[in-house]
Amino acid sequence: MNNKKKQNSTRRPPEMSNKPPLGQRTGPMGWLLLGLAFITLITMFDKYSARDEISNNEFEKYLSEGKVESVEIGDSQINGKFNAAGVASRLPKAAKTFRLGYRPEMLPDITAKLQTAQVEWVVTQPQIWISLLGWILPVALMIAFFYFVFIRNARNGPGGMLMNFGRSKHKMHGKEQMKVTFDDVAGIDEAKEEVAEIIEFLKHPKKFQRIGGRIPRGILLVGPPGCGKTLLAKAIAGQANVPFFSISGSDFVEMFVGVGASRVRDLFNTAKESSPCIIFLDEIDAIGRKRGPGFVSGGHDEREQTLNAILVEMDGFDTNDGVIVMAATNRGDILDKALTRPGRFDRQVYIPLPDVKGRTEILKIHARKVRMGPDVDLERVARGTPMFSGADLEAIINEAAIAATMNNKDFVEMEDLEEARDKVRWGRKKRSRTIDLIDKKIAAYHEAGHTLVQSMLKDADPLHKVSIIPRGPMGGATFSLPEKDRTIFTKKYCMAQLQVCFGGRIAEQLFCDDMSSGAQSDIQTATALAREMVQTWGMSDDLGPIDYSTQAQDMYFGMPGQEHSQKTAEIIDIEVKKLIDIAFKASKELLQANLDKLQAIAEALLKYETLDASEVKIILEGGSLNKPTVGDLLKTEQDKTN
Repeated sequence: MNNKKKQNSTRRPPEMSNKPPLGQRTGPMGWLLLGLAFITLITMFDKYSARDEISNNEFEKYLSEGKVESVEIGDSQINGKFNAAGVASRLPKAAKTFRLGYRPEMLPDITAKLQTAQVEWVVTQPQIWISLLGWILPVALMIAFFYFVFIRNARNGPGGMLMNFGRSKHKMHGKEQMKVTFDDVAGIDEAKEEVAEIIEFLKHPKKFQRIGGRIPRGILLVGPPGCGKTLLAKAIAGQANVPFFSISGSDFVEMFVGVGASRVRDLFNTAKESSPCIIFLDEIDAIGRKRGPGFVSGGHDEREQTLNAILVEMDGFDTNDGVIVMAATNRGDILDKALTRPGRFDRQVYIPLPDVKGRTEILKIHARKVRMGPDVDLERVARGTPMFSGADLEAIINEAAIAATMNNKDFVEMEDLEEARDKVRWGRKKRSRTIDLIDKKIAAYHEAGHTLVQSMLKDADPLHKVSIIPRGPMGGATFSLPEKDRTIFTKKYCMAQLQVCFGGRIAEQLFCDDMSSGAQSDIQTATALAREMVQTWGMSDDLGPIDYSTQAQDMYFGMPGQEHSQKTAEIIDIEVKKLIDIAFKASKELLQANLDKLQAIAEALLKYETLDASEVKIILEGGSLNKPTVGDLLKTEQDKTN
């Protein structure tokens, strides 16, 4: 190992060592092509050199005037040269040579005139090779073109044009190339433990073979987008000191039939030569979808042939336990059953959205590269980001760093993180949007309704803050701060959420004597939640604990199947309406009993635009706020600029 490193240190740089000398790069066909090009240039130069075309009468005139110095008589053309007097008489045309054509019977008369004028002349022999070159050269150039473009590329294997279609487009990674390790992965501890067994087997295979166990041939990473599937694969490449081949599922499929299967075979053949090793197939759903009947997907569908090749390579007659296949997808439900059976993808590792603890660890990892202020509380940020993926959390840290930089801060503060969280979830603030006073009043009472209901219901999530500053398509938003990640939804919690959804619409009706389209998303959320309670969770007394959810039963035609009657569907609609009516009535009674508090919150929103949970609590207890208004803040900013 030390000898190899020592030898490598004496080599030329990579960009120089990969290029052979000129003589080795140019083959026989290359020298032939260069020779033909050189001859063509000479011929063209000789043919199109600076010569004047003159007539017989002009030729006789120049001879009689003594302006011709010498003449060469060819097969059908005469090339001559003017003397100094001839060149001077033809100014500004300063060509020193001329040519003219003649017929064979004119040759005796021409030679006689040359002798009379005492001009040197000579008869040149016709050059047959030049005439042959006129029609051989285009053919030779065409042959050389096809050779270099097709035949030579086909012989060169991986670098060839034709043979390259069937070659795999995988990338091989070494340990020195992958800098990501398990220390850079958080929030998926169980998944890390499962893949750690694979790494242990690759390093110590005899440890498992001693008892007789067989390591899984394939591991399928399944989870929502942005949860760290590809990051985990990179960490495996960084931890395992074995060859790591990575390729995307879309790289197998081309416009040519059979190319995908050929690339699969080439990938596995290359991997077997480097055994033990890992193959990582990213986005395998591009080629691993469920196979249907021939009249749906086609008997010779390219993706189906590629999938068949993967099935055979993973567990066929020629199975190699030294090659471990890993794949990632966020659509595990559409994969073919033959692909996910034991013996192929033995394990399916589900990578869920991180919980509070996982989000905190992920934020800490991404915060290593950013200067954080003393007031930053990453646990609070993690609590306020339920259902956020690892990619979303990374975006929050990055957006906060950008915002702090734009505000000329020395480090990221807590307000930057909260603004970045709201920006990632809802969009950027739109302070420049001109809002009508009536629309602003409707938005204030709408958000005040949400805020009051959420603050007074013990089964709802705690309030975090409320704002009427437009974000994205919304005119305002009310943010909650869940105390924990919910994996179980109780009926009391769901009914509280329904009441919170309708608080905005009811507040508009009570104080604005009208209703607006601002409750569109609230109505959609409430309807979806109520239908889930009735159809899936069995929270309806009349229907009972029966699953009436619509599932995709017909996989061949792609149409959702319905396993209940039309009468049952009508009962489901009635039950959904009943739950919504109960929540709407309860929310309305709560708001009517606290009209003074609702109005106080709305007036505070119109004055300050944004309120946090502590400020809302002061208002509900009858206190008053003492902080600068929006106008005061704008005036302060103007004074700074002036």
